[in-house]
Amino acid sequence: MNTILRLFLLLVLGGAAITVWDGFFILPEGQQAVITQFGAPVGEPVTKAGLKFKTPFIQMVQYFDKRILVWDGDPNQIPTNDKTFIYMDNTARWRIVDPLRFLQAVGNEKRANSLLNDIIAGTVRDLVNKNDLIEIIRSSDWSPDYMASVLQSRDMIAPPQVGRDKISHMVLEAASKITPQYGIELLDVMFTRVNYIESVRLRVYDRMISERKRIAAEKRSTGEGRKAEILGRVDRELQEITSTARREATEIRGQADAEATKIYAQTYTAHPEFFAFQKSLESYRTIIGKNTSLVLSADSDLFRYLDSQKAKK
Repeated sequence: MNTILRLFLLLVLGGAAITVWDGFFILPEGQQAVITQFGAPVGEPVTKAGLKFKTPFIQMVQYFDKRILVWDGDPNQIPTNDKTFIYMDNTARWRIVDPLRFLQAVGNEKRANSLLNDIIAGTVRDLVNKNDLIEIIRSSDWSPDYMASVLQSRDMIAPPQVGRDKISHMVLEAASKITPQYGIELLDVMFTRVNYIESVRLRVYDRMISERKRIAAEKRSTGEGRKAEILGRVDRELQEITSTARREATEIRGQADAEATKIYAQTYTAHPEFFAFQKSLESYRTIIGKNTSLVLSADSDLFRYLDSQKAKK
């Protein structure tokens, strides 16, 4: 009898412990919960962290994240208003603000991401279709001053009418009108990447290469013109220096010739006979070689000079 009683008490205590254990739950910080009974929500959502109570075995707890969550969409091929096909990659931040409605309309975060993909991607497509490519890739505060200084022309650059950040804000406003019915608050939407499709990208690359070649040819032409200008100036300066040197050399040579002529004249005037004799010797030196015999007449100047020197001896 005592054994049966003890066994009964153990069963009662075990059942009570299990009941107490299943009747309480702890809601962690950053989480929120909805209590369901046979699959149907019961009461208001639990949003404050701490120890909570529920009916054991009958009620279940569905936990949801209360923190900010990130949605990353798949890249989509979208045509712009100016018929340019681009790939758009978007991201968004969102959170669950009404867990009860979220449980009833969505169920879990995986389905919520799929739902956001439909809402945001559709809104992005609509707004991209209504704007030109230049509005997608340039921000609203984009200034043409820097590019104007590079291209030397401000007329070639038109500032955007809307801009990328305003379009993303328009996407946020449009999508935020839909998400509250699912218990979701959309915080922001951003364009993380904008790229051309392959065929358009190749054409853009070809155009960029052609533009760079044109700029390079223009730079080379400017360099060749500058080179020709420098070489012309150097050649002109060289000719001026050479001409000045030749003029100075001619003047010096003329002065030297004049001085030499003056000396010759003075010497000839002082000793005319010796000068004539020297000229005769220079003439004989020119016309007489090593094996040449010279026959002098008795009346030649050389014969008379040699004869007079012989008489002096």
